[in-house]
Amino acid sequence: MNLLPAALAGGFVGTLVLTTVLRGATELHLTRMDLPFLLGTAVTGHRTRAKAVGYALHFVVGLVFALAYWALFLVLGRHDWWLGTLFGLGHGLFSGTVLVNVLLPLVHPRMGTPMSDSSSVALLEPPGFLGRNYGPQTAWVGLVAHLLYGTIVAAFLTAAG
Repeated sequence: MNLLPAALAGGFVGTLVLTTVLRGATELHLTRMDLPFLLGTAVTGHRTRAKAVGYALHFVVGLVFALAYWALFLVLGRHDWWLGTLFGLGHGLFSGTVLVNVLLPLVHPRMGTPMSDSSSVALLEPPGFLGRNYGPQTAWVGLVAHLLYGTIVAAFLTAAG
């Protein structure tokens, strides 16, 4: 059975939940991180457009990660919810350590880096390890959101096959 549509549907719903959890945490002052805004400002300096572009980019990235999950599930020959949760943990750790801590500041034209000095003007603070520059709760919020994402992708695959 072809589970690709289920993986993409799970990726969409998982990204919707992940993004909602992150947005809710921002509104509840658990974190200052606005991931879609960070992504969008890598493309445009226009603040309003940056949010729209960032949300679109975040959903595309969520679908790409769902395809990676699907491939891993295919290799393993199973797609249990707990395995999806475990993938979500790895995904969250990868996102918080490599993606937003190392890669995003390297390619983001409006973000400071640890190498920024007083002669450069950065409009955005780099997130730091697990996003902790945006508040001490950011790490936990991000990990919980990614655990939910992984569980949801696996649940969609389980329901479909």
